[in-house]
Amino acid sequence: MQMQASMQRASLGAARGAHLSPAAARLQRQRSSTRSLLRVLATDAAAVQEPAAAASSSAKSSVPTSDVLELDFCSRPLLDERGKKVWELLVCSSDRSFEYSQYFPNSKINSVELRKALEAVFSQEGAVLPTKVRFFRGQMTTIISRALSELGIKPLPSRRCFSIMTLLEDRLESVYKADPRYSDKATSMFNIDLGSPEPLPDALRGEKWAFVQLPLSNLREMMAPVAEGDMFGSSFNLAAAGLGDLPGDILVPGVAVFSRRALPLAAWTNGLEISGVKADVERSCLILETGVNQRWRYGGWRPSPDSIAEAEGWEEAKQGLGGLHFLAVQPDPDSEELNGLWLLLDKMPPSV
Repeated sequence: MQMQASMQRASLGAARGAHLSPAAARLQRQRSSTRSLLRVLATDAAAVQEPAAAASSSAKSSVPTSDVLELDFCSRPLLDERGKKVWELLVCSSDRSFEYSQYFPNSKINSVELRKALEAVFSQEGAVLPTKVRFFRGQMTTIISRALSELGIKPLPSRRCFSIMTLLEDRLESVYKADPRYSDKATSMFNIDLGSPEPLPDALRGEKWAFVQLPLSNLREMMAPVAEGDMFGSSFNLAAAGLGDLPGDILVPGVAVFSRRALPLAAWTNGLEISGVKADVERSCLILETGVNQRWRYGGWRPSPDSIAEAEGWEEAKQGLGGLHFLAVQPDPDSEELNGLWLLLDKMPPSV
């Protein structure tokens, strides 16, 4: 049995200054008596001093020092003198303080050459060997995983590669298109194939859920225990993902999941590489997206004009913030306890 939507859902605000469709406008006007921790913080936002905006990426470093890195190894829209696609190894830290690029001819695309290149990067003076490296191209899993594993690094196929996706978008305009080898006919053939959502495993099921919202400043404060390792969850650098200019008082849409077994539910959820949550109006359900292309039926609702308007408004608000949203796990709507919090981004990899 899927999670059932709470009969009293929290209202949802849209991005400040964004144009609201009639559905989103109706949703914004809805009221709810749900008094979860998330709702209390959202309604008390005016009394909270807004923290300084997230700092931009720090000064660039020539050596990696982060415990977790992001990697891409794929062809670029560049053609060599033989008319063959040029490949590139791209590595960055989540805050993009470290960025590394190396081009490869298409005759050297294998795990051995990749391992050698990575070994050279990590053997630099002052470099730290990461424990994990995320990558989002499922078609490259064998080559990338083998190269990383031989270096003692855990490979993580994941769409939580928000920083390197943004870096690729930046490089398309500032690097690739400025290269004399650039060709718009040499686009990458590597695409993510998202299949139909599967039934949710029992361990990941909650009992109720609600659409909720939080000012960004409050959300940052609530993420602090996650960064300190005191709560299950995951965050990412907003500036490195191209969202550093969002004001602290902007409302971020989210989903709160309630369960009497909230702590083990948060622990199980933390074992997933969660990239985002979608409100699928056609299927009348929430879809949890994990890994590279895994999708799960995360919760459902009975189709009605109100539920459809609410789901559409939630999706519209999320897209108004460039895909930014969150997932929270807590015991019940009245609890002041929070057991898990994940900052998410609905973002597809660029076709580079």
